Formats: sequence, C-alpha cells, structure tokens
Amino acid sequence: MNSHPIAPDAVPASDAAPDAVPASDAAPDAVPASDAAPDAAPAPVRAAGPDGDHRRLGRALGLFDTDPLIGSGLPYWLPDGAAIRHTLEEFVRDRERRAGYRHVYSPVLGKRELYEISGHWQHYRDDMFPPMDLGAEQVVLRPSLCPHHALIYRSRPRSHRELPLRIAELGGMYRSELSGVLGGLTRVRAIQLNDAHVFCTPDQAADEAVAALELIGEAHRALGIRPVRYRLSLPGEGGKYVVDPALWERATALLTEVLSRSGVPFEAVPGEAAFYGPKIDVQIADAAGRESTLSTVQIDFHQPERFGLQYIGPDGAKHRPVMVHRSVIGSVERVVAHLIELYGGAFPAWLAPTQLVLLPLTEGEWALARQLRERCLDLGLRAEVAGPERGSLGARIREARLVPYQAVVGPREAADGRLALRLRDGRRPEPLPAGEALARIRALVGACAQELWDEPGEGRGGSAG
Repeated sequence: MNSHPIAPDAVPASDAAPDAVPASDAAPDAVPASDAAPDAAPAPVRAAGPDGDHRRLGRALGLFDTDPLIGSGLPYWLPDGAAIRHTLEEFVRDRERRAGYRHVYSPVLGKRELYEISGHWQHYRDDMFPPMDLGAEQVVLRPSLCPHHALIYRSRPRSHRELPLRIAELGGMYRSELSGVLGGLTRVRAIQLNDAHVFCTPDQAADEAVAALELIGEAHRALGIRPVRYRLSLPGEGGKYVVDPALWERATALLTEVLSRSGVPFEAVPGEAAFYGPKIDVQIADAAGRESTLSTVQIDFHQPERFGLQYIGPDGAKHRPVMVHRSVIGSVERVVAHLIELYGGAFPAWLAPTQLVLLPLTEGEWALARQLRERCLDLGLRAEVAGPERGSLGARIREARLVPYQAVVGPREAADGRLALRLRDGRRPEPLPAGEALARIRALVGACAQELWDEPGEGRGGSAG
C-alpha cells in the first residue's frame, strides 16, 4: 500500500529525541510513601494527557529507544515494547484470518524495474532509498508492498471463482525521510506495515472496501482508538499523480459510495491521494493535537493495468481485476506510539507487557509464586514474580502499579490455594481459587477486553467481541 499511513506533520528536529526521563516519571499518579502499606490499593492510573509525548513515555517505560550508531529514524524495540508489538501483530493477523485473508511473506528488496512498472520510480522516487548495484542489476529497498503482492497474484492463472482473493502481510518497507522530520515511532525510516490487497472483480470492489472499513472499526474499538475524522483524499495540482481522468473519477465515485454506505461523516481533501488513486484515510491525533493517518482503504485500477493482471471470467474471456488496498492498524510503529499516549503506560490487560505480577511476602513463598507463574505461562499470560529482594511489599506494589493485576502470595494463599487479586483501578475482587482467578484473567485477555474484571454473567463492554 502506498497511501503512506506513516506521515504525520513534521516534528522539529529538536523534538526528535527528548532526553530520557527518570523511571519515577514513567507512571502517573505517584503513590506517597505513607500509602505504601501492604493493604493500600494501587493508585488509579490515567492516560498521559497533553504532555504525554510517546517519545518521553516510551523511553521511560522501557518500550523502545534509539542509538546514533544505528541511525536516526531506526528505533529498536526493548522486551516490553516487543511484547506489545507481538501482541498487536497476532491480534491483527487473527482478525484478518477471520475475515478471509491469507497471509504471505515477500522480500523487502526488489529490482528497480519492478518499481518502474508500478510507477513508484516515476512518482515516488524522492521518498525511496537509492538503488544498490548487484552486478548488472540494481535493487531497491521497497517503499511499499503493493508491487510484490501484484506479482504474487500474477504468479499463476486466476479464475473468477477465486475472487475476491485477499492477501495480507505484516512486512517491512523503507522511506528515505529527511532527519529533520523524524521523531520517535511516528515518523521512521524502517516501517513495519500491516498491509493487505484484495484482488476482485469490479462488481466486488465496493463491498470489499466496505468490509475493510468495518474491519478497521472493529480493530479500533478493541484498541480503544477513536478516529478524529474520515478523509476522502483526492489528487491535487502538480505532476506527482498518474494522468488518467477516467480512472480517478471511477475510483472516487466508488470510494464515495463506500463512505456513504458505511455511514461515517467525511470530508474530501485535495492533494492527499496516493499517486495512483484516491483513498479513504482514517485520521487520529496525538497528545499535542497533531493529526496523522492511521488506517487506509484504496480502490486501485492503475496497478492491475501496469502489471497486466487478469482473471478468466464466467464467459471464458480475460478480464482485469480491481486491487483494493487496505491497512487496518497502519504501521506498527505509529499505532504503538498512539497507544502509548492514549494509555500513558496503563495498557488494557491484553496488551500490557506484564499482565500479572506475583508478590511473595517472604522467601518462603517464592516456590509457590514461581509455580503460579508457570501456570500463567501455560495459559498464555505474561506474568512476573517480584520478590522481597526488590524491596518492601509496598514498594513493589507501587513499582507494579501499571500492571493490570497484582497478587500477594503469603502464608494464607499458600494454605488455602486462593489468590487475592488487586486490580490496577483499585478494586479487590473476592479471593478465588488460583485456577479460577487465572482462568478469569485469561478469558478477559482472550476477548481483548478493555475492562479488568467482570463477574459471572456480566457483559464485557469494550471488548473486541
């Protein structure tokens, strides 16, 4: 997809790498030392607020960082950030599989000729890295995944019975961004994009685009993301767009129909289209109010023509498919940046790097705490043991206050096999048998629920369904 859902307003170079903040600043609502008694509930946690820049919070929370020797715009992911990223990737893959997508992998390099055919070399060269000479060939780090997916479609003859063919990939791509506009995770040079392309008949294109918007909405609700607006991005003045008025009119009419059928308010904005066609952009805003594109849907008649894509219709003749581009969560980097600012580190349980922390009162409960952690791992939960070597119980409770669930493991728990949970929002459910308590947590995590707890029979508002 070449919609470039990873290009917000430029961030001044001076803002690109703020100084790391002390760990004490990483979690809002600090608990006074006087409240550190074992019976004190963890302080409530709120989202980051206007000053919660993801660059500051992400470093303080140990999610990602950068190094001058690696280079600007090339962040690396630390273990907690990698846990969030992996969870997001598996979440979107699962949603795509349920929606009928098949996943592929394709190389991050391609011959220069590939991008000459796709039109990127003519219309998008300034945002690409220079070609690399390999003997008599030149290869390029890809700026989008679209050409590779077009070749996957073209790899064998296709029948109308195979359509729509939905191909998805979480793949790397590269943009030659200038250092002055790089910043944190929102504007980077190495991008991991949630991308997909639906190859379909012209009559199927609008339905596929509507379904893509519905899938985007479902994912956003599960993540707690609220778009600020929907934008119909149209061509502007200048020579960066493919010259084919009939193509633009046809694609624009279909996308307008898609937006109307989806019932979302939108505004048409010239100058924001991809070089080969109009697109629907789902816009979000960061903590400072800067707007950027997260998710996109496009209907493309251009690249199927460029690559000579065909299918055999019911009449036995060859026909040209339509290519619907769509990205549910955009780039992994940008969506994580948004979630850091949205939650201030207090992520929903299913996304949290650590979901449950076990707090043995003394060395005597260490073995039980480790056994409980193994049970958590068997259930697919991310759990840690924070023992007395890390300080008093009150200090450990404060240190783990961004973790959704805490469980103090003492002599009573060892004797009766129950867990007394402390929720991040301050609630304390009735002690439950350990197996039941962990199963409740696992069910909420598996449902991608926003709430931390529910009693049997209660609904799960805010879940991914």
